[in-house]
Amino acid sequence: MNFQNERRVEDPEINLIPLIDLFLVIIIFLMVTTTYARYAELKVNLPSAAGEQSQQKTNQIDVTIDAKGHYEIGDKVLTNATVQTLAEALKVAAGGSTEPVVVISADAQTPHQAVIHVMEAARRQGLVRVTFATQTSDQ
Repeated sequence: MNFQNERRVEDPEINLIPLIDLFLVIIIFLMVTTTYARYAELKVNLPSAAGEQSQQKTNQIDVTIDAKGHYEIGDKVLTNATVQTLAEALKVAAGGSTEPVVVISADAQTPHQAVIHVMEAARRQGLVRVTFATQTSDQ
């Protein structure tokens, strides 16, 4: 007679689904509780920048804004500084050219709203290629 228990030793099985659920809960918790950088905490030093000047010669419209918020598009000084006037002047400066680049040369002390007026006027005229002229930093 054979009185030995015939126990088969089974290999342990690791179920990964609860482990994956746990990791997903941890990831969601970390995403919700993470603080992101706020714009109010950024230090901004404008308008100097380091970079190479674009070698490509394109059709461009030069917009100059002085520290007091006076506008000049090309060689024409604008006396009325509304967004509508800027939009009409940009339309005239663009002529019939396709996709000109609007280059904003603003003084470092220019009010931010003056730059936004130019960007809004360009948007109204469908001029989507807008860039800023800066001076190179001496670092």
